[in-house]
Amino acid sequence: MRTYCEYVSRAPVLGVTLVTGLLLLGVVFPALPIGGEMLDVRPGYTYDEVIAALDGYGAQGRGVYAWASATLDTVLPVIYVSFLAGLIYRFRPTERLWWLASLPVAAGVLDLGENVQIILMLLHYPDISAGQVARASVFTVSKGYAVTVCLALAGLLLARAAGSHVVHRVRGRNR
Repeated sequence: MRTYCEYVSRAPVLGVTLVTGLLLLGVVFPALPIGGEMLDVRPGYTYDEVIAALDGYGAQGRGVYAWASATLDTVLPVIYVSFLAGLIYRFRPTERLWWLASLPVAAGVLDLGENVQIILMLLHYPDISAGQVARASVFTVSKGYAVTVCLALAGLLLARAAGSHVVHRVRGRNR
């Protein structure tokens, strides 16, 4: 894990993962012809909401969504986990806290679990149960919280590092 963190904390890797993640989220996913909002981006959902969404996608939309979940939405967690783990590792305040970089991995695992649940619902529609929807929604909600925590942690560490950099520059000029 530590070797991975060292690798993804390098500036070129951070740049590639940032740009790739933004392209997937801002260009590729919104352009998918599924006929509605993806379940992945909702803050959670009920059985009735899922049935309405899956019905609204139509057979072709469900097929595209299942394909995207199995491919593109499997790549996306790898990309954002690498980016967030790299940022957290690079800007950790002490060497002892390197393990914080493993937190995004938990978010990625939840995202992959969500993908499996959504793919199952897409492939088995209309024969899905309220329990299946509840499991999928728990993964979606949990992923949302985990990603938010990781983004906040990365942002705080980045802001702290930027603040320290400014302080060092100001102190250097005043000497």
